[in-house]
Amino acid sequence: MTDTKIIVLDDDPTGCQTVHSCLLLTRWDVATLHEALDDAAPLFFVLTNTRGMDAGRAGAVTREVCQNLKIALELRAQAGRPVNPILVSRSDSTLRGHYPVETDVMAEELGPFDAHFLTPAFFEGGRFTVDGVHYLMVNGRPVPVHETEFARDSVFGYRHSYLPLYVEEKTRGRIQADQVERFGLAELRSGCLDRLLGLTGNVCCAVDAERQDDLNRFAVDLLTAAGRGKRFLFRSAASLLTALARLPPQPVPAARMAAYVRGGRPGAVIVGSHVARTTAQLERLLQCAGVAPIELEVDRLPGERAALAAAVCQVAHEAHAQGLTPVIYTSRGERSFASQAGRLAFGEAVSGTLMDIVRGLPVDIGFLISKGGITSNDVLSTGLALSTARVLGQILAGCPVVRCPVDHPRHPDLPVVIFPGNVGDDDALALVYQRLARLDIRAAA
Repeated sequence: MTDTKIIVLDDDPTGCQTVHSCLLLTRWDVATLHEALDDAAPLFFVLTNTRGMDAGRAGAVTREVCQNLKIALELRAQAGRPVNPILVSRSDSTLRGHYPVETDVMAEELGPFDAHFLTPAFFEGGRFTVDGVHYLMVNGRPVPVHETEFARDSVFGYRHSYLPLYVEEKTRGRIQADQVERFGLAELRSGCLDRLLGLTGNVCCAVDAERQDDLNRFAVDLLTAAGRGKRFLFRSAASLLTALARLPPQPVPAARMAAYVRGGRPGAVIVGSHVARTTAQLERLLQCAGVAPIELEVDRLPGERAALAAAVCQVAHEAHAQGLTPVIYTSRGERSFASQAGRLAFGEAVSGTLMDIVRGLPVDIGFLISKGGITSNDVLSTGLALSTARVLGQILAGCPVVRCPVDHPRHPDLPVVIFPGNVGDDDALALVYQRLARLDIRAAA
């Protein structure tokens, strides 16, 4: 009997923001991939962190994952336990990331595929697609994403919200807009199995989705087609994973997640994301009782990295000893750089300093909140040095909680909130903190 497993290569650790009870992998050696293939959950995530890399390095990392995954799948098949993989390149719902680099590599290493689908909708974050145009809800109004701050990203900027034109732009004309197959709302809602069965040649498809039910219906047809031998690849945000995995409700509801806090103790918050939404959320968090603000002055990097990290850790320990939760945040604002390489190098210096700080946090903190996708990936893989972690569920729509293993050398069973930079309203970060720090753990248990 062949098992189906959804395998997600995630360019930062926020793709699990609609699911629970599955594994996140920060390493992708054959043994770790084999462990994930054996896991009972219907999906797992490989955290490649490629959004924090240049295109060449992103392609190389993706290729390494795919080659090791191919070996792990072959070993399963030779042992009489074959797996039918559903392969997803999970990336940002605001269209930032290394497309088509990552899907091209996946097609080369794990193909051939009959089609690859762009499904960027992420409803919990207010991102949806209608008539081929991808939108973001801003102050209650749908705005085409090319008109938002995300389209002006210095590394991943783009000019088009209409997905066929976005594909043409990002592939530099290799795939023309009129070659992109569109799946509209009416077709998704009435059923599109026959059309899916007719796709060949790794054709590019752009998928509308206005609400979760649209992707749920689409997933039924996708899985049926896959069961009949069709091979599909997905470039997706998180909401398609909800539809494909079809998980039951998470074990502990969001409002009761203080049950996971170790000993009811204060925690720590790390804020690396610099987008405007994060800054507004940080301002609200710093108004809450029980927090101690600590700014990391990034203009002093990279030259003063060791001294800065040591000073921040000392203040964090002092705050923790007073029963406070240190909120450690980078200086606010977007910076300009002469080149993409300069921007990435500066980002690595900032992240490296933050990880020095994470490694120096008090060992008995009750919880950790990590704000920002790339920051969160580094917290898991470098700051906490995890090879795998289990997703407990979502503490807020789009904000997963994972837990360190019981044998972690510094923070056993520590709950860690992965809070994407561009998710939630202005009060969201404060709400997550309050749920963990102010809810009576005995009442939540």
